[in-house]
Amino acid sequence: MKRVIIILLAVMAISVSTYAQKYAFVDTEYILENIPAYQAAQEQLDQLSVQYQKELETVQAELEQMYNDFRAEAVLLSDDMKRKREDVIVSKEKEYRELQQKYFGREGDLFKKRQGLVKPIQDDIYNAIKDLASEGNYAVIFDKAGGLTMLYTDPRYNLSDQVLEKLGYNN
Repeated sequence: MKRVIIILLAVMAISVSTYAQKYAFVDTEYILENIPAYQAAQEQLDQLSVQYQKELETVQAELEQMYNDFRAEAVLLSDDMKRKREDVIVSKEKEYRELQQKYFGREGDLFKKRQGLVKPIQDDIYNAIKDLASEGNYAVIFDKAGGLTMLYTDPRYNLSDQVLEKLGYNN
């Protein structure tokens, strides 16, 4: 009977140890803030965004001026001339929306530029995290910056500096 109990306890200990998992977390915001290439990419994207926004504001100002002129002159215009002016305004509104979509839409220029500049950095971070997970036998690595609510985090399990080191950045 003692022997059965010892064997049973040994089996339970082995099964519990195989289910014990290691967890860690990283702070990708912190990691990205410490990568100069990311900072440069962000600055470039911000400048491009400002440029696009100025261009859109110019078109919008033209559109508003056209509309104000039309309202002021509408009483003097024939029906045919009104329709032509309305068509021009509608065409300009369409141009504005298309330009807005071209720059800031889901597949717009700014999105594509962000993909080209930031995605390779994010991929490097992901690969470094994946390597650390494999090397450290971590079952899960959480991202503290990703909106995941962590009420308490033990700094011993923060791998952010190790990710930066793996990427070749000293901090």
